[in-house]
Amino acid sequence: MAEEFVKSVDDGLKLSKRIYFGKDRAVSPPTQVAMEKASQYLPTAPMVYAVIFDPSIVDNPDIPSYQPHVHGRCDPPALIPLQMNDIVLEAECYLDTVFVTVSGSWRVHCVMGSRSCDCLLAIPMSEQGSILGVEVDVARKSYCTRLVAIDEKIDMEKLAKARDGGFLKSLIFTMTIPEIDGGSNLSIKVRWSQKIFSNGGQFSLDIPFSFPEYVTPAGKIISKREKIWLNLNYGTATEVLCKETSHPLKEIRRQAGKLCFLYEADVLTWSKIDLNFSYMVTSSKISGGLLLQSPSVHDIDQKEMFCFYLFPGNHQHRKAFKKGVVFVVDISGSMKGSPLENVKNGLCAALSKLDPEDSFNIIAFNGETFLFSSSLELATKEKLENASQWISINFIAGGGTNILLPLNQAMEMLSNTCDSIPLIFLITDGSVEDERQICEVMKSNLKKRGSMAPRISSLGIGLYCNHYFLQMLALISRGHYAAAYDADSIDLHMRRLFTAASSTILANITIDTLECLDALEVYPFHIPDLPSGSPLIVSGRYQGNFPDSLKAKGMLGDMKNFVIDLKVQKVEDIPLDQVVAKQQIDVLTAQAWLLEDKAIEEKVAKMSIQTSVPSEYTRLVLLQADKGKQASESFGIQEVSNKIDLQSLVDSKGCKAILLPSLGVGFGNLNATVENIRPGSVEGYSSESADIMIKAASNCCGRLADCCCCMCCIKVCSRMNDQCFVVLTQFCTSLACFGCFSCCSDICCSGTDG
Repeated sequence: MAEEFVKSVDDGLKLSKRIYFGKDRAVSPPTQVAMEKASQYLPTAPMVYAVIFDPSIVDNPDIPSYQPHVHGRCDPPALIPLQMNDIVLEAECYLDTVFVTVSGSWRVHCVMGSRSCDCLLAIPMSEQGSILGVEVDVARKSYCTRLVAIDEKIDMEKLAKARDGGFLKSLIFTMTIPEIDGGSNLSIKVRWSQKIFSNGGQFSLDIPFSFPEYVTPAGKIISKREKIWLNLNYGTATEVLCKETSHPLKEIRRQAGKLCFLYEADVLTWSKIDLNFSYMVTSSKISGGLLLQSPSVHDIDQKEMFCFYLFPGNHQHRKAFKKGVVFVVDISGSMKGSPLENVKNGLCAALSKLDPEDSFNIIAFNGETFLFSSSLELATKEKLENASQWISINFIAGGGTNILLPLNQAMEMLSNTCDSIPLIFLITDGSVEDERQICEVMKSNLKKRGSMAPRISSLGIGLYCNHYFLQMLALISRGHYAAAYDADSIDLHMRRLFTAASSTILANITIDTLECLDALEVYPFHIPDLPSGSPLIVSGRYQGNFPDSLKAKGMLGDMKNFVIDLKVQKVEDIPLDQVVAKQQIDVLTAQAWLLEDKAIEEKVAKMSIQTSVPSEYTRLVLLQADKGKQASESFGIQEVSNKIDLQSLVDSKGCKAILLPSLGVGFGNLNATVENIRPGSVEGYSSESADIMIKAASNCCGRLADCCCCMCCIKVCSRMNDQCFVVLTQFCTSLACFGCFSCCSDICCSGTDG
């Protein structure tokens, strides 16, 4: 899908050569690069593209060029990047989450004024991003997105279905805005959330904000205004030290734990670098607190909210726990190729991080299991070299998927560890039928081991595995979970997962007095361990009264007990329900899957709609209102509440609802696992003609051509008399003439003479 997008943008840039901008400026696409560098066409900042099916509509809406008509259709459609008029970025950082709002204006500069086209919005997001909403305003209509429950009682047949949209890659959200007139200006406001990366007490914010040259408006060279607002609320009075920034941010306000920055400048070209900002907590000790907040009037759950946080501090020499590690790696047939190669690289990198006093083992599995050793081995240099050789020899993709057997073997291997934290790393791309049984078996085994039970950290690869099953394994064992939806990100996520799980500095964490509260809900339900590089966030709801102070307890890496006093404070300037929404939705969705509980599913759907965070039980709908009509008086882009009577909107004449593709990852694909389909594979037939920009023949001719290629048709031709054969030959020759359109299109698009 990403490859098709890159090809479409490349075709669009060639097609844009038809556009005449007068004598002020000639605009041409960037110098063509080698195919391995074609990924430069993937968006690195919020972008809008004109979706071109009919190449004849491409022209300057202000200065028609009267070029020769171009026949044929673009299939897949060409994507012409729209020129951007202004851009404003606002980033609000709370604890470990940043909320990003981008407001900008784009012009459909490439479609003649009498015609219209769809426009594709593409939003690249960083780690664990969630799209929260899109608002679009054009001359005669406006659009906004809203989440609705899947089981909402509406006539789904009356909902228009979006042609394209969803996630282009795991971190690039796309959405189609239909029927925009040539020459129109689109004012777009988009909001999303993403995690702030942290390591050793330093937090790093990375927001895509790098624009290509071809989105700069054509015409006279004039300065443009770009603006960045950055607000930082650390949630505690601890001093924050700014480290590095990509843009010249000016500090305009500072309070204890709160900072505000502004960058505003007149520029000739838009920003060419992403927004990077890093800051550090000055405390070297483990610090924490507990935030309280009352629900709003419109909150679906009127119980009080709390958020408990622990930050590891920047002490670089704090002792971590000794480790006993078993790597459980899927080598089924679907892992063949780049997925398994990336897993090998990530696994070898993880092995190199083990200390000599740590112990380890490796279990490769498909339908069977293959053990590096019958028991745990000390991580000596010799054993690690042997393990690397064993991986290169035995990691051969093939066979089915059986997860329970290797997990039981790993549990048994770790049964005798007493002076270290036992860790299991499960890496798989598949889904199996007995996943709920596996969770129950693991629960039973973990309960027998008590507080020093193995921590299961899981990495799900692609979309065919059940990510909520893997999350549940991590939740019940105080482990960690990560997802690598793209094969090229496996190595990175494996390294991060191993670093987080193996750098525990505080384990078996408990908070006193929580049991005294009424109607207590905690997410996650087992408090995870605190790693040395990232904060620990636990949230929930309750009824009752919190004391003014309380204590958190745990065990340090040297096996000594640790106690910290937590200051309890009520906050008004941190949207707690938004900050913890994704964490709570993920935990509840995993619970709903495990228990097959409809009530929890409904709770997730309500929480999703209230916080605008997508879930498995809600769908994103694009609502369109035509300005000036009576219906639009009650439906504006700003006035629509979270509680939408979607059926009345569908029935009304002034509004239109378009159902966008699902944003959920689903609950695994058993058939794909059984058939060993590789992660990211595109199901269905793909022909060479799909790579040609302009198709010569119509659909019916294509079907006829397909039939002419089959063996049965060849047999018929062999029995045909001479006259019929001559007629068929002449007909096929006439069809071949349509191929000239492709050649003509290439000439027109590339600007070459012929």
